[in-house]
Amino acid sequence: MIRHVIFDLDGTLVDSCGICVSILSAMIADRGVAHSIDPIGARQHMSRGGRDMVAALLGPACVDPDADLTDFRARYTRHDTPADSLYPGVAEGLEQLHGMGLELAICSNKPQALCEKVLEDTGLAPYFRVVVGGQPGLRPKPAPDLLAAVSERLGCAPEHCVYVGDSELDHDVARAAGMAFCFMTYGYAQPFWAPEVGESFDCFPTLAMAIAARAAQVHA
Repeated sequence: MIRHVIFDLDGTLVDSCGICVSILSAMIADRGVAHSIDPIGARQHMSRGGRDMVAALLGPACVDPDADLTDFRARYTRHDTPADSLYPGVAEGLEQLHGMGLELAICSNKPQALCEKVLEDTGLAPYFRVVVGGQPGLRPKPAPDLLAAVSERLGCAPEHCVYVGDSELDHDVARAAGMAFCFMTYGYAQPFWAPEVGESFDCFPTLAMAIAARAAQVHA
């Protein structure tokens, strides 16, 4: 019985690659380095963690990975995320699931403050009861800390949840937690990767309809 739907953020609800490339390109320009980022190739770095992603995409403009990550995140806090960064059907699908009484949550490696900002910028914040992003004291995925924190705050058992994500990390953390997993194929997973267990969806409306159908069967 599914009562709670937990979502990853980047690559699942929001296509943040363009925003990251824009911010990092500005950093490169500020440093006067002759380097450009391939926006298509950049996608494979999006799920590698902030520090590795920033260092890889800055390339020769990388000075110090930790300092560069701090600079990147500071610029991100000043950068609005437009609603058209949402994948097609996300806003409508979340509204449908929320309207059915399902409890929705976010579990992301993105820093907590940035998660909250992106949700506010895109108009998604009202749909989520719990938002857990990266923060001191909680190890990033694939460690279980963030997903465990979401479950604790929801007060839910794993068998009553489904975790929706777009990467190997999401699959691994869901499996370790004993949760059902739904894979969004349009995100930032490595090419040709597919989950060992769980369903795959090519678009968000199809996912929303599948979850809504299960919930409707339970309450029929």
